[in-house]
Amino acid sequence: MSSNAVPVIPRAFLDRMEHFLGEEFPVFSAALEKKPVGGLRVNTLKLSSEQFHAISSFTLGEQIPWVSSAFLLESEEKPGKHPYHQAGLYYLQDPSAMAPAELLAPRAGERVLDLAAAPGGKTTQLAALMQGGGLLVANEIKTRRVGHLVQNLERWGAGNVAIVNETPENLADHFGAYFDRVLVDAPCSGEGMFRKDMGARVDWSLGMVQGCAVRQRNILRVAGKLVRPGGYLLYSTCTFAPEEDEGVMDGFLGEFSDFEVVELPGYAGFMRGRPDWLGHDSLPELNGAVRLFPHRIEGEGHFVCLLRRKGGDANERLGESRLAHLSKRQTGYWQDFCSRVFRADWEDDRLRAVGDRLYYLPPEMHDFGRLRVIHPGVWLGTFKKDRFEPAHPLALYVKPGEILNSVSFKAASPELTAYLRGESIPADVTGWTFVCVDGFPLGWGKGVQGRLKNHYPRGWITPG
Repeated sequence: MSSNAVPVIPRAFLDRMEHFLGEEFPVFSAALEKKPVGGLRVNTLKLSSEQFHAISSFTLGEQIPWVSSAFLLESEEKPGKHPYHQAGLYYLQDPSAMAPAELLAPRAGERVLDLAAAPGGKTTQLAALMQGGGLLVANEIKTRRVGHLVQNLERWGAGNVAIVNETPENLADHFGAYFDRVLVDAPCSGEGMFRKDMGARVDWSLGMVQGCAVRQRNILRVAGKLVRPGGYLLYSTCTFAPEEDEGVMDGFLGEFSDFEVVELPGYAGFMRGRPDWLGHDSLPELNGAVRLFPHRIEGEGHFVCLLRRKGGDANERLGESRLAHLSKRQTGYWQDFCSRVFRADWEDDRLRAVGDRLYYLPPEMHDFGRLRVIHPGVWLGTFKKDRFEPAHPLALYVKPGEILNSVSFKAASPELTAYLRGESIPADVTGWTFVCVDGFPLGWGKGVQGRLKNHYPRGWITPG
C-alpha cells in the first residue's frame, strides 16, 4: 500500500457488523464510505443561537435534534480559523459526540465531574448546560493532552470549571461519593470514528476490543465511587463493539448492585441498546441505553448508557478551599485595574491567590488537597511588584456589556488579522485594552503612544 493510500476498513470488523446488523448492514457499510459530518455548537454562555445566526456568515444546516444550540455544517468553509472561534463563540464537534453531555443533563448548582475531559468538547457543553453555577471538575490523566483542554476551556469562558491532572484512583480517594453527575467518555477501539480517523482503521483488532473492555471496566470501578447516592454516572464510547458497550455495562451492574439503568430518550434514528449482541444472557434493562450509527443519523458512531446510584453514604461537603485570600495590597491593585478596564460583579470570597496568580474560583468552592490542579478556576492575572497584569482567560470570561476600555474590529478587518498574527496595531487607546471582534473579547492589548502592543498568547497566534 502506498503512503497516500487510504487504509481499508478491516474485513473482520465488517463481518462482525454484518452479523449484528443483518439487513441493515449494506446501508451501514455504504455510510462508512461517505464524508464525516461536522457540527457547530453555539456557546450559550456568551450569546444565544439567534444572536449567532444574526452575525455569522457560515452556511449552517439543520439544528441537531438532541442539542438545541447546535447545527450541522453544510459548507466547505473553515470555521476553526475564524476569529469568532478564537473568541469562544462556538465549538466544532461531531454531532454524535454532543449526545453524552446533553443526555447527562447537568443543572446549575450541581457538582459534576468529566473524568477524561481532553480535548474539552464534552466539558464545554457541560459548562454551558450548567450556566456558570456549581462546580465542574475537568480531569485529564494524560499530561500531554492537558494543554489542549486548557486552551479550549479558556476560550469557552466558563466560570465554574477547575482543571485537574490526576488518576481516577486519586480523585476517588480525595472526593469519595461527592458528585451529582459523572461523565466517563471512555478510551475505546474507535470503531465509530472509522470515517474520520484513518489511524483507528489501522490499529483495530479483536484483541484491541478485548483489551479496551478490560481497561473500561477498571475505569468504571473507580468512577462509581465518585457518584453520590441519587447521583448519575454516564458511560459513553465511540465504538460499536458490544464487548466495550453493553458488555462493560453488564459487568459493572453485576458487580455494583446499587446502580440501575436509566432509560434514555430515543431521538429519531437512535437505536436502543442491544444486550442480545453479547450472545449470552445479559440484563434486559440495557435496552435503555442508546446507540448512534452513521447510517441512521447525521453523525459518527457512539454508545451512551446512563446509570443512577440508589443508596449509601455521601460526602455532602469537603473542606473549604485553603487558597489564600487577597492581601490588602493585592486587593488594591485588582480594584484599581478593574475600575479602569471593566465593570463586573465579583464575589470577593471567590477571589483567591495562588502565589502571584489571581483566580476566580467556582461557586462551589472546596479544598483540592494534594491533587495536581492545573487551574482551580478562572485565571484572572498576575500580581507584579507594583501592579496587576491581566491573563488571557480573563478577557474571554468578561461579557461584552461589562467592558469599559476596548477596541473592536470586524472579523475580516486587516487590523484584526494582524492582531491574531501577534503584531502590534495602530489604536488611539491608553493602557490595558480589550481587543474584540464585533464586540466580543478576543484578548488583550496595551495602548502606548498610538499603538496597541500585542498581548495575544504566543501559542494561540495564527501563522501569517
